[in-house]
Amino acid sequence: MDLVADTYKMSKRFPKDELYGLTSQLRRAAVSVPSNIAEGHGRKHLGEYLHHLSIANGSLMELETQVQIAFRLEYLNAEDQDVLLHRTADVGRMLAGLISSLRRRR
Repeated sequence: MDLVADTYKMSKRFPKDELYGLTSQLRRAAVSVPSNIAEGHGRKHLGEYLHHLSIANGSLMELETQVQIAFRLEYLNAEDQDVLLHRTADVGRMLAGLISSLRRRR
């Protein structure tokens, strides 16, 4: 959830002509991560949970890519990029641990 909040805060400064472009893509990818985790957790079967965690991980990778694009376009400074990429790395480690734990239960 902190990753989503940071993404929204930092993307507020993007150019207005990116509102329906990179800004929207970045925000949707960020929101997709916790949304898919929550949806998967609410499913009755472990396989469905793992499937949604995989989707969340894909959205996380998409977000990382979009952060790097925003930096290259100079919409984000180096410090903001680092903050977001550190958060994505942290979330990625937590997701990997959760997926690994659930697979062992299977």
